[in-house]
Amino acid sequence: MTKPDDSTLTVEDLRIIEKRARDILNRASAWNRFPTPIEDILAAARLKVAGHSIFDPDRIIAFLQEKTKSAGRAIKNVGNKIKSALSKVLGLYDAVEYEIHIDNTVHPSKQTFLTLHETGHHEIPAHRKIFRLFKDCEKTLAPETADQFDREANNFARFVLFQGNTFAQLAADCPFGITTPIRLSKKFGASIYASAREYARTNHRACVVFIMEPIEFVHGTGAKADVRRIEPSPASMEQFGAPTETAITLDHALGPVLPIYSKMTKPRSLSIADLNGTAHECLAEGFKTKYNVFILLYPVRALTASTIIMPVGLKTA
Repeated sequence: MTKPDDSTLTVEDLRIIEKRARDILNRASAWNRFPTPIEDILAAARLKVAGHSIFDPDRIIAFLQEKTKSAGRAIKNVGNKIKSALSKVLGLYDAVEYEIHIDNTVHPSKQTFLTLHETGHHEIPAHRKIFRLFKDCEKTLAPETADQFDREANNFARFVLFQGNTFAQLAADCPFGITTPIRLSKKFGASIYASAREYARTNHRACVVFIMEPIEFVHGTGAKADVRRIEPSPASMEQFGAPTETAITLDHALGPVLPIYSKMTKPRSLSIADLNGTAHECLAEGFKTKYNVFILLYPVRALTASTIIMPVGLKTA
């Protein structure tokens, strides 16, 4: 199932968030340091990561037992229910204690993004003020406000993690293809998932990244990968529009590049029509991890496209 939008902001809102992100990079002297120095960013924000995560179910149960002096089954059941409630939440920001909680059972590169996301809540004044207020009065944010705050924190996190357009600059100097975001993910300390998205969304070429769940085998249809996200570049959106696939099967145009029996598939040629109905020769290549399948699709002529990306990682007075 395709995930809902998690990052779109108005131009003005994005400008404000990126200003905050640029400020923390300046304060942490983090520009052009690789991988992006998370500990220095936390220190510059005067934030700490909780030594004992609230997401640890055993800690929850122990806490309840201590408070009730009971070790009965009921307490364990309550603890498990709390664990279930927290299962879809991977990070929390405590605006009173200046402390963040991160689920340390997820992949380390995902923990990095979560840490920066929660740091975003702390560094964006409106978030910190309202989170403190709502904790004090034990209320919760309205869904539309929570969604806006999360999209703002996501943009803060990606700007800090990829150091403004530093990732885009480095990617532009590398061969065009799916191996570039994979290599750069290690340099920045980011997940391949976040790096693949960043590669498409900041690319001056027409290209699109399909991010899917692991391949499964379904009786009657063979291999299938449900689409999690589709990240087109601005040039691809303008020329080809927004893809609407919800799953890639073997009979889909991209089916032949699903990496079923190998980790990576070689580029394969196919024809894709643009918004005017004109057919373009394109290439598609696939890659998979334990968690996701990635397909990069681009017109052949994108291989000869070039541009100049101006640096933004300069500290200003």
